[in-house]
Amino acid sequence: MKPDLFQSPDYYNLDELLSDEHKMVRDATREWVKREVSPIIEEAAQEAKFPKQLINGLAEIGAFGPYIPEEYGGAGLDQISYGLIMQEIERGDSGIRSTASVQSSLVMYPIFKYGTEEQRKKYLPKLASGEMIGCFGLTEPDFGSNPGGMVTNFKDKGDHYLLNGAKMWISNSPFADIAIVWAKNEEGRIHGLIVERGMKGLSTPETHNKWSLRASATGELIFDNVKVPKENLMPNKSGLGAPLGCLDSARYGIAWGAIGAAMDCYDTALRYAQERIQFDKPIASKQLQQKKLAEMITEITKAQLMAWRLGVLRNEGKATSAQISMAKRNNVEMAIKIAREARQILGGMGITGEYSIMRHMMNLESVITYEGTHDIHLLITGMDITGHAAF
Repeated sequence: MKPDLFQSPDYYNLDELLSDEHKMVRDATREWVKREVSPIIEEAAQEAKFPKQLINGLAEIGAFGPYIPEEYGGAGLDQISYGLIMQEIERGDSGIRSTASVQSSLVMYPIFKYGTEEQRKKYLPKLASGEMIGCFGLTEPDFGSNPGGMVTNFKDKGDHYLLNGAKMWISNSPFADIAIVWAKNEEGRIHGLIVERGMKGLSTPETHNKWSLRASATGELIFDNVKVPKENLMPNKSGLGAPLGCLDSARYGIAWGAIGAAMDCYDTALRYAQERIQFDKPIASKQLQQKKLAEMITEITKAQLMAWRLGVLRNEGKATSAQISMAKRNNVEMAIKIAREARQILGGMGITGEYSIMRHMMNLESVITYEGTHDIHLLITGMDITGHAAF
């Protein structure tokens, strides 16, 4: 088992923009990743198993709902701290970051923002502590980029709702205790429901044979006449804007997380290039390798600045959905390109599990698609600057 020698690149001295609390949160997460994630993640990915033993550790470092107020079990941190936690966890693995991101932005966030006080007190402390794990049901077999066309629905049956339909590509669903499910009522209005494991008619089959996010559990949510108590409907926001508000928070976390994957690929490639001798010299002395590495650190630095500025805007309540969309698209594309270039620097060794690069590359193929595809995010920016929707 190789030691985790990761050193974080900071070419523009961005640490000077961070508070002492930001750096403390980041460094604590980084040390946890080095100690708990790095030693086991390659084997977990090879075996396509989610390492459930990490759940308690994720809770202990505050990765579940870090910006949720302390009265509900969260850490009460700001948005930059949340971003830094996601960056460090994804430096370890995108799938582990997905678990934390879903729990925070797609489960705890809607309960906190759209739920009742009773729902907040019932679920948030247990979600923050890792006693309870959640998932988010929006995407359907026939409705991904067009979630408003969903067919999952619920009917008012007097003392309960009757839920029918199906969701797919759901992170955490195979073992989640609750699901935040978006469905249409009889008038066609989208609402969020809290569905609990054990409710009759709910099944959560796992999705197998993935080449990406292999250390993350992905599955479906199938609702066959599921009786949902009326008190499980989140009443404070409805319509498509409700789940999209959750996705804003998740996409923001991804914009930071992708930087972590890129930094790990860059750091691995830089160290390898300095140690690998060909033609009597380290390959780091060769122009083409320097070109790759120089472009990597440039793109990472640009992404770091974008994420930091977006975090400031989020803290001030000024970040727009379109700004978040741009950062998600740019930073994931940056990371996937760096993974591919880093793999070339390592040559044949780059495809082995001895190094993290190929795992990051495969993971990022999912990240570039989920929470809004690369193309859709491009069109969101296009719509924002032109005023015309192209989708």
